[in-house]
Amino acid sequence: GKSAGMCRIFDMVKQVAPTNTTVLVLGESGTGKELIAKAIHYNSPRRDKPFMAVHCAAMVETLLESELFGHEKGAFTGAHVRKLGRFELAKGGSIFLDEIGEIAPSIQVKLLRVLQEREFFRVGGESVVKADVRVIAATNKDLEQAAQKGEFREDLFYRLNVFPITLPPLKDRRDDIPGLVRHFMRKFGQEGKDVKNEAIVCLMQYKWPGNLRELENVIERAMLIAGDGPITIACLPGHIQEPHAIHVSVDIPDEGISLERIEHEYILKAIEKAKGNKSKAAKLLGITRRALYSRMERFERGISPEMEDDEDDEV
Repeated sequence: GKSAGMCRIFDMVKQVAPTNTTVLVLGESGTGKELIAKAIHYNSPRRDKPFMAVHCAAMVETLLESELFGHEKGAFTGAHVRKLGRFELAKGGSIFLDEIGEIAPSIQVKLLRVLQEREFFRVGGESVVKADVRVIAATNKDLEQAAQKGEFREDLFYRLNVFPITLPPLKDRRDDIPGLVRHFMRKFGQEGKDVKNEAIVCLMQYKWPGNLRELENVIERAMLIAGDGPITIACLPGHIQEPHAIHVSVDIPDEGISLERIEHEYILKAIEKAKGNKSKAAKLLGITRRALYSRMERFERGISPEMEDDEDDEV
């Protein structure tokens, strides 16, 4: 992204990356918090050491404790061997604690000790284990408010909140959308694919409640629907197209109407408006040239396909 908000984020990443400072990444779900954590790690002196990501909300309390701190053989039923936790496996590197606001109070206590003393005990262990690891945490919750309500340890919040970075939602950085579209197309191996301007405008006007994650999914879907042709508005999901749809008020008479006749008339009007150019007529109708021909062939009252051709016909 090149928006002012993202440029500030990148400046903050550059400032904090060379240090060992604990970072708290804030933002809505899907805004790219893990990407920022990786950017911090891979631009730091720890870049050649492990980057360990733990999604805290995905595990129950006992499993998360063992995952983070490890356990000794016999610590609990099923603990047949010693297991090293992520804090040990990430030695010399960074650990990313996603959805930190979801961890249980008992684990909050152990995490506070790691941040304060840089040491911890394995589950069922008696030996102190040193923690040479940088902590980067993330949440979509208001941790300060949660701490005030007693839902999150206040002392842990202040330990985590040394260097907060707040990511803006995608709706607040719409100017970045064209570049992000190209980025995702490169990711899916279709960098040179054509994207029609009206499709970009449509994407920029949508509110994106799912943020970057939703945009990535929409672009992957649009490329599949477009096939070898360009990405048009018609390739986008209906709920994104909706604000750009033409709403026509039609009264249905008692004797009924013919949908084929209405479709026929709109095709005739589109061809007339496009002055016979089949590609332009298809674009006006939001369909491909091939689909236009298919519809034309259905009509008994023929519409001559001998219309003006042009160089950038759609397939």
